[in-house]
Amino acid sequence: MTNGQTRSNIKPGMTVLIVLKQDQRTGKLTRGVVKDILTKSPTHPHGIKVRLMDGQVGRVKEIVDVNNA
Repeated sequence: MTNGQTRSNIKPGMTVLIVLKQDQRTGKLTRGVVKDILTKSPTHPHGIKVRLMDGQVGRVKEIVDVNNA
C-alpha cells in the first residue's frame, strides 16, 4: 500500500481509500475508484484531493490497487 501524499502516485482508475470532509474527525476511510485528481500541487501533507467515480470528494490516505490504472 502506498500513501496518497504524492500526486504522481495517483492515476484515474486506481482503487484508493479516502477520507471525506465529514469523516476527518473520525478518520473513517471510504474506498473507491479515482475519477479526477483535484489537487494541483505535486504533494500535499494531508493527501491528494480526488473525486471518486461515484462523485464523492476526499483526500487519499492509501492507494489500494496500483494495477488498475
